Amino acid sequence: MTPALLPRRAAGLPLSGAAVLLAAGESTRMGELKALLPWKGSTLLEYQVGQLLRTSLAEVVVVLGHRAQELRPLLPRREPRLRAIFNRRYRRGKSTSVVAGLKALRPGWSFVLILGVDQPRPAWVLERLLRAHRDEGARLTLPSHGGRRGHPPLFAAALGPDLLAITEESQGLREVVQRHKRDIQQVKLGTPLVLVNLNTREDYDRARRLLATAREG
Repeated sequence: MTPALLPRRAAGLPLSGAAVLLAAGESTRMGELKALLPWKGSTLLEYQVGQLLRTSLAEVVVVLGHRAQELRPLLPRREPRLRAIFNRRYRRGKSTSVVAGLKALRPGWSFVLILGVDQPRPAWVLERLLRAHRDEGARLTLPSHGGRRGHPPLFAAALGPDLLAITEESQGLREVVQRHKRDIQQVKLGTPLVLVNLNTREDYDRARRLLATAREG
C-alpha cells in the first residue's frame, strides 16, 4: 500500500529536509532536452517537481542551466517551498549544479536529497526514503532494489562540507558516497523504478515500458 504523503506539518514529522533537483544539463547523449521529455502526462521536469512537492520536504531547489528560459515557466508559481536558480557554470559538469543548489538552500536543513531530472521518482518512493532517513538518523541513505543501489541519495547536514567540495575530477557525489560507505543505510524498495536513469533514448524507452507495469507500494 502506498504510504500517506505529508505535504504539510501533519504527522509530527519535522520539515527539515531539503531537495536539490538537477535540471541544468544539455542532454547530449539523449539528443533532446531530457527535462522536456513526456512522462506520465507531463514533462519530466513537471512530473518530478510535482512529486517532490507531494512529500514532507521543507524546501525544493531546482537548478537550471541549458535552455533555462524554456524550463522556468513550467515550474509552479506561488509555491513557497519551491525555488529555481540558474547555474552559470552548468557546462562544467553536474557537480557545479550540485554545489550551486546546496548553496541556494536556506540555512537549517538537516538532510538533503539530490536527484537528477533524468531519474524520475514517484512521491511514495521519496517519502519512504525520507521516513527511513529520519527514523534511523542516518548520515547517508540510498534506495536499493534486487541487490543494486539506486537513486536518489540522502545526505545528512554533517556531510555538507564534503558535498560542497565535489568536482568533476573527483567524480562528484560518487566520491562522497565512497568515502562514507560505512555510513550508508540501504532502504530496500520493491520497485525497479529506483534504478531508472535516463541517459539515452534506449534508456527512456525501457523506462516507459517499466512504468507501464510497475506497481506502487
